[in-house]
Amino acid sequence: MKFIDTAKIFIKSGKGGAGHISFRREKYVPKGGPDGGNGGQGGSVTFITDKHLSTLLDFKYKQHYRAENGRNGGKAKRTGADGKDLIIKVPCGTLVKDEENGELLADLVNLGDQVCVAKGGRGGKGNAEFASPTNRAPRYAQPGEEAIEKSILLELKSIADVGIVGLPNVGKSTLISVISAAKPKIADYPFTTLVPNLGIVKISEGENYSVADIPGIIDGASDGKGLGLQFLRHIERTNTLLFMLDATSPHPKNDYKILQRELKKYSGDFKYKNSIVCFSKIDAIEESKLSKLKNLKFEEKTFFISSVTGASINELKFALWKQVRSER
Repeated sequence: MKFIDTAKIFIKSGKGGAGHISFRREKYVPKGGPDGGNGGQGGSVTFITDKHLSTLLDFKYKQHYRAENGRNGGKAKRTGADGKDLIIKVPCGTLVKDEENGELLADLVNLGDQVCVAKGGRGGKGNAEFASPTNRAPRYAQPGEEAIEKSILLELKSIADVGIVGLPNVGKSTLISVISAAKPKIADYPFTTLVPNLGIVKISEGENYSVADIPGIIDGASDGKGLGLQFLRHIERTNTLLFMLDATSPHPKNDYKILQRELKKYSGDFKYKNSIVCFSKIDAIEESKLSKLKNLKFEEKTFFISSVTGASINELKFALWKQVRSER
């Protein structure tokens, strides 16, 4: 399934039905009076989260959404039928914005979250509503209230407990395939991961956490280079960051600085998140180099892992769980 995380759509609520103008005409009621009914309420447009959706792909093929108009009032004080509300389903983690002014209308994070972005127009009053002792035969009624039209921007931010960040081809996808049931694409060339992957790490019955594998970040990602800028939004919601460094890199400390710099330039909020550092591919280096890596100083707790041999994988998995659990 193709991953789509932004979309622009047009929505329109229903117009209110018009009030009716009529008078009673019965054989034995010579002065029946006004009996025009009210118009029905127009349908509203509401966004609601759905657990079965994970991308905004549906909005690529349909961009226009309209609720039903209210029906006009009728004779004998009959009220017109209300227009049917329009419910638009979106994935959890969807931001709903007004495209015209950029206003954030809602941040739909949890299952069942919803927001009404365009209320249906009110139905107009029929002439029966305007009858009074001084005006016994009103010959006017209200029109229905007009519909609301908006251009809406939808933006999806994945919801995960842990976000894995690293330069291209450091082993993020391999790690997520080892610690979870996710099966991301894995190959030995940069930018194998073209969309965020999400995996669920099971600790025990009823205890688990989610991990997001973000496409490789490069120097200048926050300025639009590579794929980083396109997907950095997907780790904004994570409470723990896993900085993955390649043990075979000639300058791992510099790699770490690049990641820190690009995250900071994208959003200052990243500095407040819990973080852990891990070196991958230790099976591909000599013991002497591993000893040098262990002498490098980081503020975060550091692990040295191999997704191929399984070295320290469990230790890392439970360390991440400890961080996640403390935040929860």
